[in-house]
Amino acid sequence: MLDPKLRKNIVSGKNVAIVLKQDQSCGTLTYGIVRDILTKSPTHPHGIKVRLMSREVGRVKEIL
Repeated sequence: MLDPKLRKNIVSGKNVAIVLKQDQSCGTLTYGIVRDILTKSPTHPHGIKVRLMSREVGRVKEIL
């Protein structure tokens, strides 16, 4: 399984599960396809921030 905390593992067009900002307390996952990678650093302890094709923004928790 690929580590969602490493930017190199996430590419545009990949299926992922993210946690939206408003869902951080409950941990509800939102599924979609990566449109843009918003995190500039090579790693992030809470997951790489992405924008999905649906324009939702959140941190990647799983790479599908």
